[in-house]
Amino acid sequence: AALTVRFLTRRFIGEYGDMEFIYSHNLTMDGREILFHIWDVPNSQQAEKGSSEEKRIQWADSFVLVYSICDRDSFNILPLKIQFIKAAKEGQSQEKVPIIIVGNKRDLHHQRVVSSEEGRLLALSLDCGFYEVSAAE
Repeated sequence: AALTVRFLTRRFIGEYGDMEFIYSHNLTMDGREILFHIWDVPNSQQAEKGSSEEKRIQWADSFVLVYSICDRDSFNILPLKIQFIKAAKEGQSQEKVPIIIVGNKRDLHHQRVVSSEEGRLLALSLDCGFYEVSAAE
């Protein structure tokens, strides 16, 4: 949620509840108006299986999966999530689904448990993009 709000408002808010939200945002890129709809799902709700998760996957055109560089479990769940997304989306068409892996909390390097190299290697092995950022900065 902090990363989404930072993207939309350029402000950082450190604490969020455990609710999901759908945000809409207009952005001009290369002279084109782009409308984003962002379905922000807290980590606790991402673990859901079944129709709710399937609905989110079918709704989306692309995916940004965020993990904390300070939380190994949030990183370790990514391969399974990405396989699930690809099976659901790419199984229906021949097009590659855009997926970006984002390591957040780069400012907390002193608490890091997942290296940048691990993130890059995971993204490379799963044919995803990769960035490491800090919502706070």
